[in-house]
Amino acid sequence: MAPHPGKTCLIVGAGDGLGAALARAFAAEGLTLCVTRRPRHMEQLEALAQSIRDAGHQAQAFGLDAREETAVAKLVERIETEIGPLEIVVFNIGANVWFPITETTTRVFSKVWEMAALAGFLAGREAAKVMTPRGRGTILFTGATASKRGAAHFSAFASAKHSLRALAQSMARELGPKGVHVAHVIIDGVIDGAFARENFSDINVRLARDEILNPDEIARNYVWLWKQGRSAWTHELDLRPWAEEW
Repeated sequence: MAPHPGKTCLIVGAGDGLGAALARAFAAEGLTLCVTRRPRHMEQLEALAQSIRDAGHQAQAFGLDAREETAVAKLVERIETEIGPLEIVVFNIGANVWFPITETTTRVFSKVWEMAALAGFLAGREAAKVMTPRGRGTILFTGATASKRGAAHFSAFASAKHSLRALAQSMARELGPKGVHVAHVIIDGVIDGAFARENFSDINVRLARDEILNPDEIARNYVWLWKQGRSAWTHELDLRPWAEEW
């Protein structure tokens, strides 16, 4: 794929699973990738960026605490000034935790909200600031089953993901008429990756039967959302394995 001169894609939360797959997928479309994780994960993040460069594409890694307002604003400004205009911003921070309600501390609840909701707001707001004057751009938010229903022991996570979904809905209604496509993707099921491989003893059986979400398949749908024409934009897309219960 020929490069898109100057156009960049920012992945906020480029972990080893879906985040990495998203980065590779958008890089393959010719965009310059900017990937972020918290500073303590810089070694893994730089390895991801290097693998993208080794494949003949462009990528840069940035340590970022996405809950920090000033840090997010400065990163967007740096990308716009030094790398190129943001074509796509993907907010992909998970923050999935399991706690009984009686053991959910204020600190846990607040931290999960900061990671999954506040950080999404900051990324979305800063993206909107640079995209709306150009009348174009795509902002994609990664949701979860908890975006639509709160399961037992997931009060903090479900509250934060519900908040992120509401944010995406409001932004879509506000920014769509200004030429910016905002979409929310509900990932309804287990994604193949380190967590799944460590926590499911039958992971190989599930993978062989396509009962676990493939990160590369998910990423292809994000690319499709970016390529949609504005006469038929999708706002919310839910993805699940064929065998997942609704």
